[in-house]
Amino acid sequence: MAISPELMDLIQHQFALDLDGIHGTNHWARVCENGLRLAVGTGADPEILELFAYFHDSRRLSDGWDLKHGSRAAAFAQSLQGSLLSLHVEKLEILTYACIHHSDGLTDADVTVQTCWDADRLDLGRIGILPDPNRLCTPVARTPEIIDWAFKRSQESR
Repeated sequence: MAISPELMDLIQHQFALDLDGIHGTNHWARVCENGLRLAVGTGADPEILELFAYFHDSRRLSDGWDLKHGSRAAAFAQSLQGSLLSLHVEKLEILTYACIHHSDGLTDADVTVQTCWDADRLDLGRIGILPDPNRLCTPVARTPEIIDWAFKRSQESR
């Protein structure tokens, strides 16, 4: 597990919004589970997927439109490198790219980045949106079975 108890405590402690809200800990956990499930078929790096899940929305200042939250999340992760994070430079670059661009609607990237983005997009059911396969990056995420599974899960655990 890439997230130590100390790192999780820090991420939660600095989170500016409601931990039980739509961008809080339940969302992070579902994104993590989505990513790890997708990785079986995509070959994505599970360590980066887990870190992305817990960092990507961790610096939101609003549950609404917050254009810079991904950049703030990436900077937060970078600030912990060498203390609570010890990633190889390439992995840190992949994580920060995934965080910075996760809400830009992009689909073309490294397979680990694509899997991170799909893991997040598959949790749109928490706000009543069925994920659109045309906005997902990987063939695995686009399958009706995965979309249905993720949508039902996000609806049940809002």
